Amino acid sequence: MSGITDLPFRRLAQRLGAGLVVSEMIASKSLIRNGREDLRRIQGGGEKPFVVQLAGREARWMAEGARIAAGYGAGIIDINMGCPAKQVTRGLSGSALMRDTDHALELIDAVVGAVELPVTLKMRMGWDHDSLNAPRLAARAEQAGIQMISVHGRTRAQFFKGAADWGFIAKVKQAVSIPVIANGDMRSLGDIRTALALSKADGVMIGRGCYGRPWFPGRAAAAIAKGGEIIPPSLEQKKDIVLEHYEAMLAHYGPHHGVRNARKHLGWYLQEALGAGEDAKHWRQQICREEEAQKVRGKIAEFYDRCLQDAA
Repeated sequence: MSGITDLPFRRLAQRLGAGLVVSEMIASKSLIRNGREDLRRIQGGGEKPFVVQLAGREARWMAEGARIAAGYGAGIIDINMGCPAKQVTRGLSGSALMRDTDHALELIDAVVGAVELPVTLKMRMGWDHDSLNAPRLAARAEQAGIQMISVHGRTRAQFFKGAADWGFIAKVKQAVSIPVIANGDMRSLGDIRTALALSKADGVMIGRGCYGRPWFPGRAAAAIAKGGEIIPPSLEQKKDIVLEHYEAMLAHYGPHHGVRNARKHLGWYLQEALGAGEDAKHWRQQICREEEAQKVRGKIAEFYDRCLQDAA
């Protein structure tokens, strides 16, 4: 979720009901070098609690990164051992750490020992289907002081292909006494209910299912709690949400970078409203190629006003 779960998105998702929001993945060694973008990522803005996710392969940098995050107000440190991206695993970080559980435990020990904060762990089922070691790693991680584990129901070799294996996550749940969170393919309330039933997990983590739908986690949680169905926002409410998000992006990044960084989100909002057809493509070209913030605001309002007219 790098480049997606920035401060504007996290604030919005939590305001709309998400229970726990997590920062973009931050490379611990880069953070120590005071990279401008990494320092921006580590700044919270009212999230409760503020969760900072760290990645790395060296214990000393992970420990120091955790201390820096704590100094910036982090309430929880999350260790990433689940990212499948080649640029991460080539550096022996992310899900590559699942190939060497002893080394993975050295990093966990370093982070847990560096801060007086809860430390959580994100992982996959294993590197591939010949090494499904998530239950074993989870048990050792609990002994080392990890307080919650999130499991994506795929191996690193799968990347995002195929379907998430929610049933496998039940093996991790059986191996530990701490909370386990199921992750992968949570795009509907039905997915969430099935995932909870198969995984026996204590909750779910929603990633790509939030694209263009920052309201989805909060409304799904309310539906699970009350036993009902998800009631999506009205078109008027969606218009207000999108404009709120856009203004927050401009304020956070500045007008020039804000216009550009918002484009992926605006494209997802358009697709959520119209699907992937020609209408969405037409509006995406109009909105996402515009360089002036004021014109983008006008186009967003025009788009939702047209949707309202068509729905009348």
